[in-house]
Amino acid sequence: MAGQGIQRREVLRILGTAAAAAQFPGFSKWGFACGHIGNAALQIKPAVYRPQFFTAAEYAMVERLAEVIIPSDGTPGAKEAGVAEFVDFMVASDPEVQYGFRMGLAWLNAHAEQRDGKRFVELTPNQQTSLLEPLGFKDKARPGEETGRQFFRMMREYTVTGFYTSEIGFKALDNPALKFYAESPECPHKDDPEHRHLPQASS
Repeated sequence: MAGQGIQRREVLRILGTAAAAAQFPGFSKWGFACGHIGNAALQIKPAVYRPQFFTAAEYAMVERLAEVIIPSDGTPGAKEAGVAEFVDFMVASDPEVQYGFRMGLAWLNAHAEQRDGKRFVELTPNQQTSLLEPLGFKDKARPGEETGRQFFRMMREYTVTGFYTSEIGFKALDNPALKFYAESPECPHKDDPEHRHLPQASS
């Protein structure tokens, strides 16, 4: 689900801790882009991720929200990249955002029940999209949903950051500048490791 741009300062803040998150051994899907290189231990992942902050019901909502934001439309999306794991770990590591996420999820459930008579994860995909569009697009915003818009903006930022810092999202960018080696390439001058054959730099 497209929407408003991400604040650069917020992305940089999240990116700073995403690299540290790569050391967490509990991820079953999410992996930091390039974080596996030279660290075989991180390639051994548990079969199931155990949420660090969210309850089981909350985590199911986070999974579904991430999937709506970056769906699997012919290419791997948030679900395959394990973005919900990233969001949960990041929220567990940052007490400043915990209240906003927990209250936002509660608000979304209450809003879904008031409008459609069911909790968010029980709605059909079309109902979920209809519920979220006014929260994600300025031109569809409705009065009285400010709390929902604030929460969805935060959820979208963490989802996008989690996806594009993952191995799957990193490759999805398909930018030649982002190609990486599994190992450092060898020097082609094996017979002259000190490179004495190269011309001296002019002073």
